[in-house]
Amino acid sequence: LKMWSSGADWIDVGGESTRPGAEPVSTKEEMARVVPVIKALREANPSGLISIDTRRPDVARAALDAGANLINDVSGLRDSEMESLVLERGCAVCIMHMQGEPGNMQQNPEYQNVVQEVYSSLRKTADRLVAQGHDSSLICLDPGIGFGKNMTHNLELLHTRSNSNYSILWGVSRKSMFDHLLGREKSDERLAGTLGVAAHAMMEGVDILRVHDVKEHSDLLTTLATLRPEVDA
Repeated sequence: LKMWSSGADWIDVGGESTRPGAEPVSTKEEMARVVPVIKALREANPSGLISIDTRRPDVARAALDAGANLINDVSGLRDSEMESLVLERGCAVCIMHMQGEPGNMQQNPEYQNVVQEVYSSLRKTADRLVAQGHDSSLICLDPGIGFGKNMTHNLELLHTRSNSNYSILWGVSRKSMFDHLLGREKSDERLAGTLGVAAHAMMEGVDILRVHDVKEHSDLLTTLATLRPEVDA
């Protein structure tokens, strides 16, 4: 609720860590963690926008039933049942790119051309949804910074926004890339670096930022929009 009042458009609710090396939790446990939270958020703010961060169709379905508006799938709709659910419900969806699984994705990830390969894969999935009747305005693409990418891959993906007909989401908040880039080992020391990427994202025309520190990002983007009115916040 504090995030909403601080300027967040969406609240993203997840019950399973997907950071590098994370162990999966059971479907039952994940559902027990997220569904009551989504129900409470929906009751507290009937018009608020809520995202469910999950790779599991059963969890996504229960979350939509509880009041979620968007499915945020870090596995990029690999499960055909998740794709069918999106089409069935006509809900908003964020398709993220991840090479491998959370438990092994950072074990020597390799690409020939990371920008081309990542966005080609994402657009292929999105185009398949649209071909089956899904509204393209309900789709956003996330290149998955830190998900099966090394530092060089991350920087290449952040150098420019992909030319795409779909909305683009970046999620870099407090990630380990700031340990490599700035020497900030602790996550609570990574706000300045995160804000730097947010400013760059705004200039590049990125549509959505997934962040922890909502008030600080809201202040940053409002200030930039005032100084650079030609750039949309």
